[in-house]
Amino acid sequence: MNTIDLKGRAAIVTGGARGIGYAIAERLLASGARVSLWDLDAAALASAATTLASAGEVHTHVLNLTQPDEVAAAAAATQARFGRLDILVNNAGIAGATKKTWELTPDEWLHVVKVDLFGVFLTCHAVVPLMLPNRYGRIVNIASIAGKEGNPNASHYSAAKAGVIALTKSLGKELAQNGILVNCVTPAVIETDILKQITQQHVDYMLSKIPMGRFGKKEEAAALVAWLCSEDCSFSTGATFDLSGGRATY
Repeated sequence: MNTIDLKGRAAIVTGGARGIGYAIAERLLASGARVSLWDLDAAALASAATTLASAGEVHTHVLNLTQPDEVAAAAAATQARFGRLDILVNNAGIAGATKKTWELTPDEWLHVVKVDLFGVFLTCHAVVPLMLPNRYGRIVNIASIAGKEGNPNASHYSAAKAGVIALTKSLGKELAQNGILVNCVTPAVIETDILKQITQQHVDYMLSKIPMGRFGKKEEAAALVAWLCSEDCSFSTGATFDLSGGRATY
């Protein structure tokens, strides 16, 4: 594992109780950062915090990322705990139902968009003002290759992730002269529990699109995110970084 220096940095990782979020938190801790895990699942969050405790300082906050008051309170509590906020990794997300667009109910569509896009807006809305006084920050949004290509039977997820990419570009431009860099990662499928939320047919379809012939690993995502969270990433903002095993075509 290559060394990335995040000593003294304070980070938030949403959806940090499991999967990619947990791997990212683990890598940030190994790099010297203090990490606050935000998640809706209190039991999984407590388990993750216990497991990661030996790696460094871990803080947790149970919240619903679609609720503005809860997100604002979590940001304030995390800053109070660490004294500063340097890094925000927006990882939390859901896949939603695997259906054709006209078969999705309005509630099914809206739920995915609220978690996967609105939740990212809310965390940025709450955390950016806390970063601005220090004129330093790194925000990394986990989007998806689906946001660039549009996966069939996942139009709600694809649309939400496309929104995350556009939000990243807009916010990156707005903060370009404030020392706060905003980038996103667009993975193809990464081997996590989210695969349990979708049909085997859809899993097989996504695998067939990856030239490497395999899914990505959580550790590979964590390595890229850790670099994007570091001072070594200094001239990239509003950018999209592919992690797709060769699937991405632009």
